[in-house]
Amino acid sequence: MRLTGQRIAILAEDLYQDLELWYPLLRFREEGAEVIVVGSGRAREFTGKFGYPVAVDASAQEVKAAQLDAVIIPGGYAPDHMRRYPAMVSLVREMALAGKVVAAICHGGWMLASAGVLPGKTVTSFFAIKDDLVHAGAKFVDVEVAVDGNLITSRKPEDLPAFCRAIIARLSGELRCPRCQGLIYGSEPWD
Repeated sequence: MRLTGQRIAILAEDLYQDLELWYPLLRFREEGAEVIVVGSGRAREFTGKFGYPVAVDASAQEVKAAQLDAVIIPGGYAPDHMRRYPAMVSLVREMALAGKVVAAICHGGWMLASAGVLPGKTVTSFFAIKDDLVHAGAKFVDVEVAVDGNLITSRKPEDLPAFCRAIIARLSGELRCPRCQGLIYGSEPWD
């Protein structure tokens, strides 16, 4: 259980990509992490694109970066809703500035852009938001997982195994993620 003692937040809003929220939530709990679902404060439960509900443990207003080791931003259309709530954007920004793990998959990159943490970073995402990330100052690469310092990004649900391996490696103090194929180290490799 490599993540025992780690506290991870997974952000939620309506129309999240079901796999991109639930796969990491269950995988990180399996590794011993305390995983909490953090919502916008608008509701106590949100529904995924495919209709699967998730209950919220806390609102973004109630959670501080100092209480967390990582934040995960699933994709779907939820990130477009999330970035409308200043507390959610601030949490992502504070985590990034504190050097804590900030991981986004698919459309989750929209939150990174809104938080202003992309200039000079190497990232990946679902191809449809590539221009948004580039305009926010990032270097875009088309790989299953990109790691640049404390930012970890992936493209789509099929990349979830590599995405989770990279997050686990980073949080457990490994210098590299040896089983992450297509892993790109950006301007600030963690080794």
